[in-house]
Amino acid sequence: MAALCRWRHRFKRTLDLRNITRNLSTNYDYDLVVIGGGSGGLACSKEAAQFGKKVAVLDYVEPSPKGTRWGLGGTCVNVGCIPKKLMHQSALLGSAVKDAGKYGWKISSPVTHDWPTMARAVQDHVRSLNWGHRVQLQDKKVTYLNMKGSFVDEHTIRGVTKAGKETVFTAGNIVIATGGRPKYPTHIPGALEHGISSDDIFWLQESPGKTLVVGASYVALECAGFLTGIGLDTAVMVRSIPLRGFDQQMAHLVTDYMESYGTKFFWNSVPKKVEKLQTGGLQVTWAGQDSGHERQDTFDTILWAVGRAPETKALNLESIGVEINKESGKILVAANEATSIPHIYSIGDISEGRPELTPTAIKAGKLLARRLFDKTSELMNYDNVPTTVFTPLEYGCVGLSEEEALVRHGKDNIEVFHAFYKPLEFTVAERDASQCYIKVVCLREGDQRILGLHFTGPNAGEVTQGFALGLQCGATYSQLQETVSIHPTCAEEITKLHISKRSGLDPTVTGC
Repeated sequence: MAALCRWRHRFKRTLDLRNITRNLSTNYDYDLVVIGGGSGGLACSKEAAQFGKKVAVLDYVEPSPKGTRWGLGGTCVNVGCIPKKLMHQSALLGSAVKDAGKYGWKISSPVTHDWPTMARAVQDHVRSLNWGHRVQLQDKKVTYLNMKGSFVDEHTIRGVTKAGKETVFTAGNIVIATGGRPKYPTHIPGALEHGISSDDIFWLQESPGKTLVVGASYVALECAGFLTGIGLDTAVMVRSIPLRGFDQQMAHLVTDYMESYGTKFFWNSVPKKVEKLQTGGLQVTWAGQDSGHERQDTFDTILWAVGRAPETKALNLESIGVEINKESGKILVAANEATSIPHIYSIGDISEGRPELTPTAIKAGKLLARRLFDKTSELMNYDNVPTTVFTPLEYGCVGLSEEEALVRHGKDNIEVFHAFYKPLEFTVAERDASQCYIKVVCLREGDQRILGLHFTGPNAGEVTQGFALGLQCGATYSQLQETVSIHPTCAEEITKLHISKRSGLDPTVTGC
């Protein structure tokens, strides 16, 4: 024990001397080390390298509890935006095939979907992106280290390979961009043993079959949507509200459409246990929160989509003084992405109060690199960030929800213009458009500045992107009315909004 204490004392003294030496010489191994090879980390590292700086990226992803592995690129590339959108597209094509007969196409029945074919194509594309990121880092002269990183001290990182080999190196500046991973409800018997997460669904080689998705986040609803769309029996278990954090009127339009589309919903329900049957199925027992009455059903796959946890626990942050939110586990950051240690920064999903969105992480990473090495001062603007939920009926939004606008400005100071409309694409196909809806939330007085825009309908992301520029430039309702529309499009319906909620008039569009 005495020998161990002497070793610890010598080790601490060595680190103290090393820190004194560095403070005098600032002779670090790297100008910048980025821990995390996701979208934000890669963007930051490549931008920094353009200024002639010596940069390294550490990226190592622990396999999921089911053993799923993937390559460089982070959540978005491997288990998020990219495979999600491609599988969503597969589902949309299925709907298009159903519509095609109404437009004169003769398609033999039955039309079936083959999961392995889709999965191979999606996974091959993801692997090509993994390789592309490695090539880009090489071209930019960024050192890529397939290692798990943690802090030794404020300027020293320990990297550990899959084989357990350790390397220690130093950096003048360090950016943490490790993102998050799906949570498992480990308090539920059988949840971890018998369930999968979004880390796994995109890498399955065979169809998940009859699937229960537990959760009502955008991850949950998007997965349930494309599973239903490719013809699988799919149900969603919702504890409280859908799409928490989004406008709730729009959220319920999304779930209403999904129900009409074929997705089952178990509302106000919580799972109690998951048991594997001798027949191979998974029996789920759940209870209604109101009645407490228990129900059971059998599924082939249970997909947990109950939130995400930041990947901060293994970084050894507390020992070096980086402050985190004890409740969320996320890193506390200033407007310039700095942590409580001035030369250590945090970007992306692990930062407290930041949107968990790929484009914001990318832009924040680039701006941070410019501030560090190009003497600029521009900060990331997190206001009016647009996003889209890629459910069967897509939902795009930018700015404030109606609920947020009411809280910030008061009911008497808000005007909401809205309309139910029918996409031309839905007419010949005789598709139900009951949930195709638009609303623009504005200030009531003055020039009626637009505070938020919400749209459910085809290509919602493409529609919302353009209007996001308008909000960023301070667009007003009168300017929206002055905008000449492109006809016939769904987006034009936004420029024609003229009925307010306050008026009580029917907001259904009845003609051109």
